[in-house]
Amino acid sequence: MTLVLRSHMVTPQSAMRSRKLSPPAQAAFDSERMRDLVKFASKTLDTPAPIAFAAEIVNTKTGERLVRALNNVGKSKDPSLHAELRAVGIGCRKLGSFSLKGYTLYTTCEPCPMCMANAMWANLDRVVYGLTITEAAKFVRQIHIPATEVEARSDWRCKVDGPCEDQLCLTLFSHPNMMKAFRSWRTRKA
Repeated sequence: MTLVLRSHMVTPQSAMRSRKLSPPAQAAFDSERMRDLVKFASKTLDTPAPIAFAAEIVNTKTGERLVRALNNVGKSKDPSLHAELRAVGIGCRKLGSFSLKGYTLYTTCEPCPMCMANAMWANLDRVVYGLTITEAAKFVRQIHIPATEVEARSDWRCKVDGPCEDQLCLTLFSHPNMMKAFRSWRTRKA
């Protein structure tokens, strides 16, 4: 994908390195990141443990990826191992800091209140999500508190943008193998 900024031809990555993006260029960059994240998550769909929830953290200015993660709740038997929490934890350890200021979180689904609060505790600049909580709830149980409400009721500021590429993210959640996994999650005993 190529963008025109001030009559110069640049890629979204080089535009991120050189200057702040215009709103249309930022939207194009966000879409590119989300499409790439969906591609990453889709690699799990034909495995015995498909995962629709994926997260990625990138440097807000350069667009360079810091980390990617998938939800690991089922495999680990730990309900806190959502993709967003895993990405934040790995990212913080990688940087040797509890702060991810200067970074943006991309996630295939709007963060639940736990994940959004964690993003704010980590001082992320932005959160960009794919599918909304309302849409995800058609497939799997959710806490119906939007990420924007969590942000609005806190002492931190973290820009929340979405939905982004929601129809593409929907393909993860509506994949037959993922639907089968969601059914097993609903009937699983503790």
